[in-house]
Amino acid sequence: MPKAIGIRTAQTTSERLTGQIHLYDGEGKGKSQVALGVVLRSIGLGIHHFMQSRVLLLRFLKGPGRTYDEDAAIEALQRGFPHLIDQVRTGRAEFFGPEAITTFDKQEAQRGWDVAKGAIASGLYSVVVLDEINPVLDLDLLSISDVVKSLKNKPEHLEIIATGRGAPPQLIEIADLHSEMKPQIHQSAADMGIEGIEIYTGDGKGKSTSALGKALQAIGRGIGQDKSHRVMIIQWLKGGQGYTEDAAIAALRKSYPHLVDHQRCGRDAIVWRGQQQPIDYIEAERGWELAGTAIASGLYKTIILDELNPTVDLELIPEEPIIQTLLRKPKDTEVIITGRCKNQPAYFQLASAHSEVFCHKHYAERGIELKRGVDF
Repeated sequence: MPKAIGIRTAQTTSERLTGQIHLYDGEGKGKSQVALGVVLRSIGLGIHHFMQSRVLLLRFLKGPGRTYDEDAAIEALQRGFPHLIDQVRTGRAEFFGPEAITTFDKQEAQRGWDVAKGAIASGLYSVVVLDEINPVLDLDLLSISDVVKSLKNKPEHLEIIATGRGAPPQLIEIADLHSEMKPQIHQSAADMGIEGIEIYTGDGKGKSTSALGKALQAIGRGIGQDKSHRVMIIQWLKGGQGYTEDAAIAALRKSYPHLVDHQRCGRDAIVWRGQQQPIDYIEAERGWELAGTAIASGLYKTIILDELNPTVDLELIPEEPIIQTLLRKPKDTEVIITGRCKNQPAYFQLASAHSEVFCHKHYAERGIELKRGVDF
């Protein structure tokens, strides 16, 4: 049978009801971005399904003493949909190691965990995000046995998203999904002085979700810090309807019409290698025309090219125009490229940051369905 390297589309006959424990760790970029991407999807689901997708975003080690790019976008979502999202920030605003732990650090970690434990037990949330809880546990700021016990006893419907490097073995053991982000170094990009090209690839879950989180960060920058910061999101191999992030992006566009543009291209079906249809080439080329123009224009500071890698791997569009466009992109334009691929395209050598997402564990391997508002 021909190999499918296209992606699972939103068209689905069933979805799971039981919540899973998702764990994202590793030295590579993208972990906290995954958490933000899930927030975006959950908000999008909640817009059309009132109160069915309330999310708690609990951010450890990200105290209010420092401004993060995503802050303004999260605040905008809270203002627009206060019934759908709660946010709690705890900890210091700067990095510290085990030798510099203070009583305040332990108190803040415990304060955050007390909120999380109450939220988990309440049954009021469909998603609880524990951003950067892994390093909190690695620094021994919380009792790992207490955390594991609460997660194992969570309400059946609840999704838990845990992020950060240094995940302890006890948390890995109870996770239903474990993706590890590993950094890949491309010396040629450094030698040529190329900056602002990020690639997320690999067989693990979290690539597109991380890109959505990156988009949310960039939207926050445009709202709060740099009013000229426009964002373009282009998604290949994802035609049709049913993607929950669409509603959240549309809501942000309504509030900030000059801030974000979003385009989908492709059929609402998996593209099989060797069975490409004429429409697949037309749609892929249409997407690249939009992308190439957006990159060259300089009008956008952040451009997400979601699932470009499998599109190239399926030979729906050629590599060379992509390489030339990336080489000539404006210096202050950031391009984020996602998707798995069997053969690495040559433009990978231009990446200033590249995370390979490895799948150590995935609930789909046990026959568990994907879930709207979390997985798509």
